Amino acid sequence: QVRLVESGGGLVQAGASLRLSCAASGRTFSNYVMGWFRQAPGKEHEFVANINWSGGRTDYADSVKGRFTISRDNAKNMVYLQMNSLKPEDTAVYYCAAKIGYGSQWYGNYDYRGQGTQVTVSS
Repeated sequence: QVRLVESGGGLVQAGASLRLSCAASGRTFSNYVMGWFRQAPGKEHEFVANINWSGGRTDYADSVKGRFTISRDNAKNMVYLQMNSLKPEDTAVYYCAAKIGYGSQWYGNYDYRGQGTQVTVSS
């Protein structure tokens, strides 16, 4: 079992930055691919970014490339999402997720998910 707890969300103006954190506990954190997803009201979960076990491979949604950066610290069992140049369309609940094996852009492929943290970007 892996427990994931997100933090760092909030209300910001367009153009601002936020850093989301996800604390993992339970099984060996470094075994897992970690992903960030988001869900806006009335929409499905949307892939944001993922990172492989070592941090050497990352993948991003086109909508966030160049603005968001995913990273991880296996010694601290943490994964981060640095979000810069935020836009109103980035407003959503952001979820951290974990899975064994290869990275995936599908939320349903992840074995463990957190409860989410709200990010609201005003124009």
